[in-house]
Amino acid sequence: MPPAAVKTIRDQIFWQYAKLISKSAGLGGSRGFQMKKFIQLRDGDIVWSSTIREWLKEHEKPDECIYCGAKGPLTTEHILPRSCGGPDIPDNAIRVCRSCNSGKGGKRLYEWMGLDGIDTVPRIAEGKYLKLLYELHEKRGTLDVDKKELGSRMCPGCNLRPLCDEEGTVEKLTVYCLEGIFHK
Repeated sequence: MPPAAVKTIRDQIFWQYAKLISKSAGLGGSRGFQMKKFIQLRDGDIVWSSTIREWLKEHEKPDECIYCGAKGPLTTEHILPRSCGGPDIPDNAIRVCRSCNSGKGGKRLYEWMGLDGIDTVPRIAEGKYLKLLYELHEKRGTLDVDKKELGSRMCPGCNLRPLCDEEGTVEKLTVYCLEGIFHK
């Protein structure tokens, strides 16, 4: 669960990105470093890396699946599936093996990984995904929905309730809140 300072959808996105920065810096478990980066992102003191950076990282190993590292023929996978309203744009696409693509199917990234797997989401996929979710929430006007409003503003339009029931996170701000309103 995120710290108490994470109060809105925007904050949750920035918290997840701060965790990515921390992992990239080799300080994955440093809550203090993550909090510092979160505050800097939230306050606009730093901005996240450009999509070009993800593109370059993706192409460092062009024959490897982003999710599992398998080599071989790759397919294009939409991080936020088209069936969930994911746009057909480069910022929503990564190259993955057929096994991962079919295993993920029509699930959203965090839905597929689950809360237990959240810290294993590949940096390239999650970085692109968080930027996309930020844009989509911005268009919907939901970036500043406070965690106190989840039950009235987000949960009614979310179809991930069974996961929240299972995880004990109903009406609590989690990564599921970032993607649950994007569905068929």
